[in-house]
Amino acid sequence: MYAPPVLNRTVLVTGCSTGIGQATALRLRAGGWTVFPTARAEADLERLRTEGFDPVRLDMADETSVSEAVAETLRRAGTTGLGGVVNNAGFGQPGAVEDVSRAAFRQQFEVNLFGMQDLTNRLLPTLRRQGWGRIVNISSVVGRISLPFMGAYSATKFAMEALSDAMRVELHASGIAVSLVEPGPIATAFGDNVARSGRQTLKPESSVFGEVYRKKLDPVTTRGDPKERFRLPPDAVARAIAHALESPHPHRRYTVTVPAKLGAWCARFLPDAVLDRLLIAYVRERTNDSAH
Repeated sequence: MYAPPVLNRTVLVTGCSTGIGQATALRLRAGGWTVFPTARAEADLERLRTEGFDPVRLDMADETSVSEAVAETLRRAGTTGLGGVVNNAGFGQPGAVEDVSRAAFRQQFEVNLFGMQDLTNRLLPTLRRQGWGRIVNISSVVGRISLPFMGAYSATKFAMEALSDAMRVELHASGIAVSLVEPGPIATAFGDNVARSGRQTLKPESSVFGEVYRKKLDPVTTRGDPKERFRLPPDAVARAIAHALESPHPHRRYTVTVPAKLGAWCARFLPDAVLDRLLIAYVRERTNDSAH
């Protein structure tokens, strides 16, 4: 995929309180970009200020907040324009599909998908007028293969991939490139945050998977899987994001980590029956058949 060079190294990066977003903001700033990182909580905004950033408050689930964040970003960018947007903000709602409430599904999609697309759509007129720009959407390997007990989260990433594929074609003559980044296991607080969300929304006492939840949502047991030997630091994802923003030939998809590359291959070439058997084995290994 060819795209005109980015003529202004100013970028909006969402979800910069920790992890991938924080690493991306730091890497891009070191590479000469003017970075507007976003966060929702005041404590995270203040920490970003102490690190020398000029952050933008953004709650992806709040349409008014999205509108205000876009207006503030464009005001700060001024006449020089905006080089790109990195849609990284999101969270993971755990639970078997049958145990996720309608409200929890709605919140998962509001943050991970609807807010992301709303933000992007509000920036597109500016990027179109410029005739150049980059959109980088942070998906996941579970945007290729749906992970058991993470069905709601996987659904948002599958949907993100579909929207990104459609946008990439729709924008082919605009000078705006659209890339997806698909991380696998990354050393961030994501697992802790998933467990916290599960403790708030799931009801182990009324689920056939109650024992699975009690084990996997225990704060003591969610500090990272020691078997995850392919886990990479957040900067590995930040490097892929930087390439998508800077290269004259950005990739349509970037897979980060060995499991992500393997997952993409499996999704493309393995029959569904084989994938099902592999995922059943994956679940059994991690739950010790506690749900059976």
